[in-house]
Amino acid sequence: VQLVESGGGLVQPGGSLRLSCAASGVIFSIASMGWYRQAPGKQRELVAHITGGGSTNYADSVKGRFTISRDNAKNTVYLQMNSLKPEDTAVYYCTRSYGSTTTPAYWGQGTQVTVSS
Repeated sequence: VQLVESGGGLVQPGGSLRLSCAASGVIFSIASMGWYRQAPGKQRELVAHITGGGSTNYADSVKGRFTISRDNAKNTVYLQMNSLKPEDTAVYYCTRSYGSTTTPAYWGQGTQVTVSS
């Protein structure tokens, strides 16, 4: 299984970014996928998760601002991040979960998101 993230970068508060994660080595259409993040000095936390059937869940801190989606034809999962805040600064990791759970089985290498003026 290989997960390759892209789309991170530096953005001003209130701005938007879209992260992408291209997956290989999995039957993507039935795979549950997630995005985690880790800020400096903090533990990794679940940001958003999507099942193979398209059910989603989000951390309370990002509800209404972030949207997870998937394109099964492209074996890609996305994280659209709007109204970004400095506290969203972190390394964001794409994950492939165990079954339909949110527990990661595989991790990508991570992509840095920095929200700063």
